Amino acid sequence: MDLESVIGIHPIKKDSWKTVLTLAYQSLGVVYGDLSTSPLYVYKSTFAEDIQHSDTNEEIYGVLSFVFWTLTLIPLVKYVFIVLRANDNGEGGTFALYSLLCRHARVSSLPNCQEADQELSEYTKDGVVSPAKTAAGLTLKSTLEKYRVLQTVLLVLALIGTCMVIGDGVLTPAISVFSAVSGLELSMHKEQHRYVEVPVACAILIFLFALQHYGTHRVGFLFAPIVITWLLCISAIGVYNIIHWNPHVYQALSPYYMYKFLKKTQRGGWMSLGGILLCITGSEAMFADLGHFSQLSIQIAFTFVVYPSLILAYMGQAAYLSMHHDLETDYRIGFYVSVPEKIRWPVLAIAILAAVVGSQAVITGTFSIIKQCSALGCFPKVKIVHTSSKVHGQIYIPEINWTLMLLCLSVTIGFRDTKRMGNASGLAVITVMLVTTCLMSLVMVLCWHKSIFLAICFIFFFGSIEALYFSASLIKFREGAWVPVALSLIFLIVMYVWHYGTQKKYESDVQNKVSINWLLGLGPNLGIVRVRGIGLIHTELVSGIPAVFSHFVTNLPAFHQVVVFLCVKSVPVPHVRPEERFLVGRVGPKEYRLYRCIARYGYHDIHKDDLEFEKDLVRSIAEFIRSERPECDMRSEELESDEKMTVVGTASSNLKGIRLSEDGGDSSGKAGTSELQEIRSPKRVRKRVRFVLPESPRIDRETQKELQELMEAREAGMAFILGHSYVRAKSGSGFMKRLVINIGYDFLRRNFRGPSYALSFPHASTLEVGMVYHV
Repeated sequence: MDLESVIGIHPIKKDSWKTVLTLAYQSLGVVYGDLSTSPLYVYKSTFAEDIQHSDTNEEIYGVLSFVFWTLTLIPLVKYVFIVLRANDNGEGGTFALYSLLCRHARVSSLPNCQEADQELSEYTKDGVVSPAKTAAGLTLKSTLEKYRVLQTVLLVLALIGTCMVIGDGVLTPAISVFSAVSGLELSMHKEQHRYVEVPVACAILIFLFALQHYGTHRVGFLFAPIVITWLLCISAIGVYNIIHWNPHVYQALSPYYMYKFLKKTQRGGWMSLGGILLCITGSEAMFADLGHFSQLSIQIAFTFVVYPSLILAYMGQAAYLSMHHDLETDYRIGFYVSVPEKIRWPVLAIAILAAVVGSQAVITGTFSIIKQCSALGCFPKVKIVHTSSKVHGQIYIPEINWTLMLLCLSVTIGFRDTKRMGNASGLAVITVMLVTTCLMSLVMVLCWHKSIFLAICFIFFFGSIEALYFSASLIKFREGAWVPVALSLIFLIVMYVWHYGTQKKYESDVQNKVSINWLLGLGPNLGIVRVRGIGLIHTELVSGIPAVFSHFVTNLPAFHQVVVFLCVKSVPVPHVRPEERFLVGRVGPKEYRLYRCIARYGYHDIHKDDLEFEKDLVRSIAEFIRSERPECDMRSEELESDEKMTVVGTASSNLKGIRLSEDGGDSSGKAGTSELQEIRSPKRVRKRVRFVLPESPRIDRETQKELQELMEAREAGMAFILGHSYVRAKSGSGFMKRLVINIGYDFLRRNFRGPSYALSFPHASTLEVGMVYHV
């Protein structure tokens, strides 16, 4: 299966209107499921404890005014018209902003970056790496590059936002499903519905998480119709309530009612802002899911469909409540009380479906951000299953899925009400928004070359609004808001321990790498017997000879005739084009048959299966051999630098280069191609390998001999040599360092997976070589 063809440049600016409207329609089911279900619990959470609904209607009008202006300023103005423009080649989210900043200032957390990576087309697309034009931008850039502590703060800030998104992946399904099921309370006594809501909500959540491994592509076509039906439903009910109960409710949209609300309620009104905040849950999804759609499609969908539907829904609820002051308690001030009694059951069914769709989008988004963190070295390796070969981004992570399910059920059973769930969800949401605001202010100066005054105005205006909501959420710490803090702290510790340990491990690999003079002293046969086959040595190094190689050749009497030092690394771009996938070069003189191959992937790229990866790897080395320019023998100083690498694409991206034919496959090629002489292999070899060269290859005898040796080695088989560098804290190290390295990082390394591309290699052809470094 060729997943590489799935990844292309997402059309953003040159789409036809038909394509844009189609994407806008599809985005309704993926992006806005969470945001569209917020009317289920906003008013109920707001009036839960801090304020009371009085006959003067000042409270309900004030809350409506807050909801209207919050929805207008944060999702509409901030995200739709400003933040969406700060995409990383069409990709959005917290890590996309961080990646964008890493390419404008040298603050990247990836240890094995090379100058060659800056030549990637997405690295410099649209001139994003142009030098800062303002004096403030130059000063900020130099300051960030000079102080390591600021780089750490920037990384931790991005990780905090990421951890809160993961925490939201636990809380959103719980509050959405529980609030949708709460419609049952109107058909039974208050004492009875408590014993029904929790089991029903838990059953729906278990069903939801159990279906994740099937992927959403099979039922994804239903998502948009469900959300559209829900939006039409709540907007129609809103219009009915406005006309039937209080046509003058529109007056509450005036900001004057916010002032009256705070003046009357004072501290209680300020604390109730934590409930009002829930009206913008899911806004971050517009930016995080940008890569699946386009900027214009998301803007159209929100501005013309979602935003007016939500405003009508909240106005309709306020109109109904303004004429009903005899409601018993907050338990009957929720969404369903404003729904006409004749259609409550159909609305309940639609609400549950909409809650499931919204939860599905959040869960998938959590999988995606875990994958990004893992790709950028900030999360341990986990098993990633691609549930669709056609729809990019639909992935499933078993360990994370079941962890989320257990945490989600724990929150639902432990809280059993929307009040505390709302407190928890609100703090997670507003923290992510604050992080986005901070990173956006840096993007304005470093990437957009705007004045620092404009960046300060941005962070002051939106930061002040979000800080107000953040303080109101934080004051509810003991009433449920501690949950996202606890979850984020756990994930943050895991991420930072893994990142710190990975950095130290790489530094040890660099310090202990072997010099080229040692290699030259071994001679062309490396001082040992060279046996048939390819030895594939995994290493994190992008230059130099890893210590695990010297450890291997000094302890075993034989080695393979072709040796490849393979480095599979991530680069701070969302995608790497197939034609720029591999960097190939030599290690030592030609006769040594030692090659270095660096496979580069973006943080959103799909790793191909091992069979396809092997074929591309061998073909890229053959293409490097064929296209290498004849040069004089290099001196040892030049060999030491080991920086002369050639960019080689995959087979699907370079149709004019060498093609690889195995097991008697199609090797006819086009007319005029010439084929190397077939290698007469021993009978025990089960497959035959041939390279099909393009027309007029003009290769010399030495190159032909080298290609023949590569074919022989490929026929004999490939052995995967996986180096394990165990890091331990030096004696005399501080307590925290010993705790992080010897216990934390060691535990994560032992209990998580190794490189994903090594998982399905046959065990007989996999050899692990371990070394211990003290850091």
